Amino acid sequence: MVRVKICGIRSYEEARLVLDAGVDTLGFVFARSPRQVNPETAREIIMKLPPFTTTVGVFVNEPRYSLMEIASFCRLDVLQLHGDEPPEYCHGLSQRVIKAFRVRDASFIQAMDSYPEVQGFLLDAYVPGVAGGSGRTFNWELAKDAVARGRPIILAGGLTPENVSTAIRTVRPYAVDVASGVETNGRKDPVKIVSFLRAVREAEEQVSRPATASPLAKR
Repeated sequence: MVRVKICGIRSYEEARLVLDAGVDTLGFVFARSPRQVNPETAREIIMKLPPFTTTVGVFVNEPRYSLMEIASFCRLDVLQLHGDEPPEYCHGLSQRVIKAFRVRDASFIQAMDSYPEVQGFLLDAYVPGVAGGSGRTFNWELAKDAVARGRPIILAGGLTPENVSTAIRTVRPYAVDVASGVETNGRKDPVKIVSFLRAVREAEEQVSRPATASPLAKR
């Protein structure tokens, strides 16, 4: 089953919208971004969430002491590191860790081996000067090669209801991550969220469906 994370939650109303659609992994951006949320607001939202909801905090080169304070204050379950955090930065953190890579070539695949303590890797498009959330895709064949390494891969970058099915069939990721692809005028759109989830489930069915034998094979 392909997991789905919807990122850039800024209000309890958006959180409920996502949960009601059937997604239970919510991303809160603490780095500078149009979707940035302050710790006080994030905590207020998170404290209202029902059980079995997973909360992910997105950080970019946050000082480690500050990251730990925010994670504890907001009761985050997972930390997503989207900057240039070295492997030693990830050592000893109480929460599960996702290390993000901005992909422009295959060099990130070897870099993954330097992070033995993280629980998964998020792959996003490389855009100069932008840490993430650019709404652009990248070469999914590179992500496919990363999946072959056997570590959980979360595919991000420009995913929409229109292309996520192709992305899943190509990459076979552990999870997909979306923000702008399910928004209208910068806000989460319930119609796009439902369409996105429908496309994910349809792709899952296609991937798991046994291949039909060629009529020639029976001769």
